[in-house]
Amino acid sequence: MGTGTATEYRHYIGGEWVRPEGTYAVVNPATEAVVGEAPDATVDEVQAAVAAARAAFDGWSQTSKRERSALLRAAADRWLEKHDELVPVIQAETGTVSALASALQVRMAAARLHEYADLALLDWDDPLPPTPGARPGHRGGELLGAIAVRQPVGVCACITPYNVPVPGVAGKVGPALAMGNTVVVKPAPQDPLGTIELARVFDEVGAPPGVVNVVTGSRPEIGAAIVASAEVDMVSFTGSCTVGEQIYAAGAPTMKRLLMELGGKGAALVLHDADLDTAAESISRTWTFHSGQACVAPTRVVVARARYAELVDRLAAIARVLPIGDPLDPGTVVGPVISGAQRSRIESMIGAGEEAGAAVVVDGRRPDHLERGFYVGPTLLAECTNDMYPVREEIFGPVVAVVPFDDEEEGIAIANDSSYGLYDYVFSTDTPRAYAIARRLRCGNVGINTADRNAHTPFGGFKRSGIGRMDGKYGMATYSELQSIVWPSR
Repeated sequence: MGTGTATEYRHYIGGEWVRPEGTYAVVNPATEAVVGEAPDATVDEVQAAVAAARAAFDGWSQTSKRERSALLRAAADRWLEKHDELVPVIQAETGTVSALASALQVRMAAARLHEYADLALLDWDDPLPPTPGARPGHRGGELLGAIAVRQPVGVCACITPYNVPVPGVAGKVGPALAMGNTVVVKPAPQDPLGTIELARVFDEVGAPPGVVNVVTGSRPEIGAAIVASAEVDMVSFTGSCTVGEQIYAAGAPTMKRLLMELGGKGAALVLHDADLDTAAESISRTWTFHSGQACVAPTRVVVARARYAELVDRLAAIARVLPIGDPLDPGTVVGPVISGAQRSRIESMIGAGEEAGAAVVVDGRRPDHLERGFYVGPTLLAECTNDMYPVREEIFGPVVAVVPFDDEEEGIAIANDSSYGLYDYVFSTDTPRAYAIARRLRCGNVGINTADRNAHTPFGGFKRSGIGRMDGKYGMATYSELQSIVWPSR
């Protein structure tokens, strides 16, 4: 693995594999067995990684578009070549079920790198119309030409989540490198091994030393040291609102540029004329997609009272038959959540809803047939109100809460009554009406009669769901600064 043995993982700093001062155990969420020992960074190791990225910035920022594109394409191709050896490693540390392990955790990372290899070749400069130079004291008849150009921000810290660890890294590193930045990557502590493997791929295809740096660690002070560094110009973070707030405050003294995707509490607004087959299938993605560990999951169902009982029955029927168990079994649909701590959190939130008066129609807590692993089965809470704790807060697990409404205006108000604003959904057979409602929802993304995403759309949220936009050309622009250049006609 580039370090002498198949089980020794190291930091990747300045083009070198650096043996860490300490390690910590990465645990398989399905078996609770140790998958490997990840480097546990010190503040000094973090500072070394930042210094390496800073030293590499001048050279990398002056490379051509074709050079940047070629590096990203080579990394994507090499990553796919290693597909068969990567899937078991990433599946073991994430607990992703077989149906998703390849497509979600490995192939999506390559797709993102390929996309940014293409986008790197675009002309991002914007020539502007000439304007008369008419300032007092200047000769008349002069025109001023101008152009707005995109410049790299500098050293970017990429701090990534545990649900899609390597695609998350690729979605940050890809646009950052394509725009001419250098990066320091700090993956989530629960599943960092795939990210180290991605660093290995960049090393194998000849990334210049210091352009890509990866440090891993289990302690909060490691991420804090990256954010606090005066040599880091931008922080791209995906994770919780609590940590996002800390990053916002810590970055203020050095005016860091921020890109933060901070989670959501997606409202699925089901109108009286909705196709309930479509609505139920879409909402059930909360259970069938990575055990509900998705910020875009439609976890808060806001449904017209006339359709409430029928929709609850349909959802309950789906939840009760979904196979829960070993992610390696091809028949498994619902695997474990990432850790024991997260399982306990999910269970406490279900309990809080129950205490507040919600009906636990399907209870997925501690499935009887599974002795080991951090499992929570599909759970359905009905008879909810929008002020209940599990209805208002992101659970990040396989839990759906249903809230009825009496008229359309009330439904829209309930959907908007949230501190989050990432991804909402509208279900109605009247598409123009659904579109009009979508325009009234205070969130960054809306799906109409679908829970599928278009990967090229700008992704991000309103309110506490974050700052800035990711993905596609919009993600590229986020990793740049606009510079205006002006010149006289004579």
